[in-house]
Amino acid sequence: MKVFATYNIKGGVGKTSTAVNLAYLAAREGRRTLLWDLDPQGAATFLFRVRPRVKGGGHGLVSGKRPLEDALKATDFEHLDLLPADFSYRNMDLELDDAKRRTTRLRQLLNGVQSEYDVVLLDCPPSISLMSENVLHAADTLLVPLIPATLSLRTFDQLVGFVADSRKPRPEVVAFFSMADRRKRLHRDVIEAIGRDRNRVLDTVIPSLAVIEQMAEHRAPVAAFAPKSRAAQCYEELWAEVQPA
Repeated sequence: MKVFATYNIKGGVGKTSTAVNLAYLAAREGRRTLLWDLDPQGAATFLFRVRPRVKGGGHGLVSGKRPLEDALKATDFEHLDLLPADFSYRNMDLELDDAKRRTTRLRQLLNGVQSEYDVVLLDCPPSISLMSENVLHAADTLLVPLIPATLSLRTFDQLVGFVADSRKPRPEVVAFFSMADRRKRLHRDVIEAIGRDRNRVLDTVIPSLAVIEQMAEHRAPVAAFAPKSRAAQCYEELWAEVQPA
């Protein structure tokens, strides 16, 4: 089981769009896929037309009173399951702080379903917190969307430092540009310059396109409702760069 987490300290950078589309593409290939929506706002849960509620909430899952398997929901897509968001996840740090293994509890929970899935994607809220530490220990790879701007790159450097200071084992950190608009000189300059002073940045660039914003209207991945679009092609290229062998 390969675990990816779409994560960034900064919000509004395309984490959920990435998680939803990559989960769909993994499932389309026939890989048994789980998307866990860890963000209490529940955007990924909304896009997959699932009610944002887990019986017992975050406390039930973290405490073990609610088995993870009981919270899983099927989606409209074959091979793709969802563990929906719950608004109680806003208190997840408090729940994890009470757990016996406070930084590895998410990994423990996922270990219980590792025989059921080939790929897991964690759609994470933007923060540095106890939840974030759990994500670092649960994920094999952090997928970090970056808007091509100076402050976004500074945030990425902070994230790399946060991971480097965390306890082993640590996830691989790979970034990619998201919501890019090559009509803007700053975006062009940042994308062109990145290879000269940073590594671990993927070749794929996800553009800023209206069809990605239309996911909320269609409540589906771009690759499902607009499979021939440029955006769908870009997500396919991104998945090709990161997918497990």
